[in-house]
Amino acid sequence: MPGGAGRGSTGRHVPPAPPRAASGLGGCTGLSAPAGNAERSGTEREGSGAAGRPWRRGGGAAALRRVWRERRAALLEPSYTPLVAACLCLAEGGVNLWVIRRVPYTEIDWKAYMEEVEGFANGTLDYTQLKGDTGPLVYPAGFVYIFLGLYYATGRGADIRLAQYLFAGLYLLNLLLVFRIYCRTNKVPPYVFFFMCCASYRIHSIFVLRLFNDPVAMAILFLAINLFLEEHWSWGCLLFSLAVSVKMNILLFAPGLLFLLLQRFGLLGCIPKLCICALLQVILGLPFLLVNPVGYLTRSFDLGRQFQFKWTVNWRFLPEEVFQNRAFHAALLLAHLAGLGLFALHRWHRSKESILALLKDPTERKHPSPPLTVNKIVFVLFSSNFLGVCCSRSLHYQFYVWYFHTLPYLLWCTPTAKLAHMPKVLLLGVIELCWNTYPSTVCSSLSLHICHGLVLLQLWYGTASPPVLHTPPLSRRPAAISKKAQ
Repeated sequence: MPGGAGRGSTGRHVPPAPPRAASGLGGCTGLSAPAGNAERSGTEREGSGAAGRPWRRGGGAAALRRVWRERRAALLEPSYTPLVAACLCLAEGGVNLWVIRRVPYTEIDWKAYMEEVEGFANGTLDYTQLKGDTGPLVYPAGFVYIFLGLYYATGRGADIRLAQYLFAGLYLLNLLLVFRIYCRTNKVPPYVFFFMCCASYRIHSIFVLRLFNDPVAMAILFLAINLFLEEHWSWGCLLFSLAVSVKMNILLFAPGLLFLLLQRFGLLGCIPKLCICALLQVILGLPFLLVNPVGYLTRSFDLGRQFQFKWTVNWRFLPEEVFQNRAFHAALLLAHLAGLGLFALHRWHRSKESILALLKDPTERKHPSPPLTVNKIVFVLFSSNFLGVCCSRSLHYQFYVWYFHTLPYLLWCTPTAKLAHMPKVLLLGVIELCWNTYPSTVCSSLSLHICHGLVLLQLWYGTASPPVLHTPPLSRRPAAISKKAQ
């Protein structure tokens, strides 16, 4: 959010935002305090004390009246995000109840999930023997344990309505975790969250009408990110690994997390955190590893899995033979690695030293790395994931939740002029339209790639370090004085 966007046009006084921890991002400028706050008179400061604490004096009604008076600021100033988030969460509770009761449930994978975990409940520990009506089980062990709990909670998967209510609760929990991240970053204008919440048909469908496992993994991931923001790196790594054990797409965040761990702890300090991630995977998969280790690893972490062309959202414009070609998959992998390398070298790494200096202990580096701010952590993780989404071999409709809640930050973490808000909102709208087009078309797939490309471009150029101005040294010789000056 740019300094000055959405301020100074109403003529009304906007109360200052509460003090926050420093949060910067290279070339991204944080939201500055409203102009004129530093020069306010003592009378103005005294008069704003009660307004700054509306919930203590005057109650909620006074706060709502104040927000109505400052409604323009409430839509544009990130400092109002907690209030807007609370209103949207209440509204989303009603929206989800309405969707569950009025929109028919669509069976896609829930029955298969229940059949897969039922095999485990019956004592089958050979992963290659766990399967449902859509095929074999292809998710790690964390998925089995979590959906086994849902299996028993819903009467062996028969009570679909109860499962929908549980996923509605998961939706609200996920939303609270996302809003907590956005409150900490203080970048995105609150009006954008209306598009992130009530306007997305596809996301509501993924949660409460389809009951996919993708939202479960993402909710755990957002909880892990909240822990990273609080400097609880060990607990965050534990939950990150748990999210990976539900679905492998969480690994798209892994390059960014590795970079952050190296910057924060160096190589030796990073190893215990990585051991936490690995140890949890071993513990969760141990019952299956003891019976058929190769079968478990090849099924749950199958990186070479082939996707069906009929379900692709992002590559519909390609011939099917190209879509299934291994050379095409290798090219996407190279593009992904190249993108990660470029961002790591030129956007994530801001120190004067080589990126290899991250391997050293932070106290032994010649030029100390900039501190890990809230925005630095969020930017690195979200951009790492987005690069993976852009280079995915195939995106299915439920995969939208992989990056949907990160899009507002990716678009508004860079400085935004007043007139630039509309193109960014338009980008959100076109992306949503692409994901709501079923079946996907050549036009929708191409449009999705164009939108992804535009987001990447604004991330690349919007977060570039400002150019260093080299001023010529002052001449030691005094300048000659002209006759006219004499």
